[in-house]
Amino acid sequence: MSHWDAIEEKTKSIVTADLLEATAYRLVSEQVLYAADIKSRTSYSLVEQYERDFSHVLAPLGVKVVVNRRLRFACGIPRHAKSSQATTEQTLMALVLLNIYYESARAGRLNDDGEVICDLVELGEKHRVSTNRQMSLGGKLEDLMRTMKRWGIARTMADENYEPQDQEERDQPFVVAIRPGIVDVLSETALLRLAQFAEAAPPTGEAEEGTETNDSGENVV
Repeated sequence: MSHWDAIEEKTKSIVTADLLEATAYRLVSEQVLYAADIKSRTSYSLVEQYERDFSHVLAPLGVKVVVNRRLRFACGIPRHAKSSQATTEQTLMALVLLNIYYESARAGRLNDDGEVICDLVELGEKHRVSTNRQMSLGGKLEDLMRTMKRWGIARTMADENYEPQDQEERDQPFVVAIRPGIVDVLSETALLRLAQFAEAAPPTGEAEEGTETNDSGENVV
């Protein structure tokens, strides 16, 4: 009898082994599950309820399970993540978002889900100041945000109060919600690398391909 089968028997099949296996797979593949997301609500609840069991099953795979019950999200963090290729733009965006999250959290700028809401004007300025590079716009920015969503650290959202200032901003009428899991996905030492990138960045803001990162999006030195 597998570990999951024991839970299924104990709950009289209310919680099935298949459901638990699928949840474990989601936790590893998506890395962060948020109760605020409708599609992840059930999965988060299972991880929250059976945290010790998920930790027991995933530990041999080198995955650490972290559950934040206050902000209601669960993370599956690889202890020994293999390095993969990510662009400098992706790495810098993740670090800029982390920087904004820390600053806003200290100032108490969190919504009920523990997110920091940032419009494109603020994000662009923070990106320029922090990295000495101009933030990509249009389709490139949308691609970057899809990567941030895949890493579980940010999402885009429409805001009816957002008023674009020019044509470029008019093409991307959304704001960014930086998600609380970013603190667990990226280590605290990640911010120290931001200054190094800024110093080495060319004034043109051109991104270099092939920055080595781990599967969590954290740059590998």
